[in-house]
Amino acid sequence: MPELIPVELQNIYRLFNVGGTALVSAAFNGEEDVMPATWVCPLNIEPARVTACVDSTHYTRPLIEKSGMFALALPMMSIVKEVLYLGSVSRNDVDDKLQKSGAKFFKMPGYDIPFVEGCACYCIFKTLPEEHIAKAYDLFIGEALAAWADPRIFDGRHWKFESADKSMSTLHYVAGGHFYGIGQVVDVPGYDNL
Repeated sequence: MPELIPVELQNIYRLFNVGGTALVSAAFNGEEDVMPATWVCPLNIEPARVTACVDSTHYTRPLIEKSGMFALALPMMSIVKEVLYLGSVSRNDVDDKLQKSGAKFFKMPGYDIPFVEGCACYCIFKTLPEEHIAKAYDLFIGEALAAWADPRIFDGRHWKFESADKSMSTLHYVAGGHFYGIGQVVDVPGYDNL
C-alpha cells in the first residue's frame, strides 16, 4: 500500500464530487463493520461535511449511532470483488463477514475505525446530532475530522485519474455485479486555475 498524504479538510468535497461508490466503516465497543454505499455526497466545504444514507437494517447503522462516528473511503477497481462481497453479505447473517471478504484492513493512528486497503481516499467523520433526519430518511450528516488520499491519483487538491492505471479508477455501482470505472477527462479552457 502506498504512503497516504493528508488532505486539507476544505478539499474533502473534491474527493466525493466524483460520485464513486463509498465504503462506510464504523466501530463501537470492539464491533466493526464495513459496507458499500452509493448514496454519499458532499454537503458543505467549510466546515467539511458529507451526507451518507445507511439503512436501519444494516449492521453498520447501530455502530454509527452508538459511536457518533463513521468513515468513508472510495475503493478502486483493483478491489471490486471485495467491495461486492462487503455489499452482498450482511454481518447480521455472517459474523465473520470482514474476514471472509478477502479485504485487507488497517487503522489510522488515533482512530479505531477499520479501513480497507486499495482505496483512493479515506476520511473520518463525526456525526452531527440530527436524529430526526436519520430516523426519517436514514441520512447521516458527518463533519470531517481527518482525511488522506493516495498521491498517485490525488495531489491534495485534484484527482489525476487520467495519468493513473485503470486499476486505480474509482468504482461506480449500477446494479447486480455491474460497475463502471471513472471515465475520460474533459477539460474546459479558461477554468484550469480553480
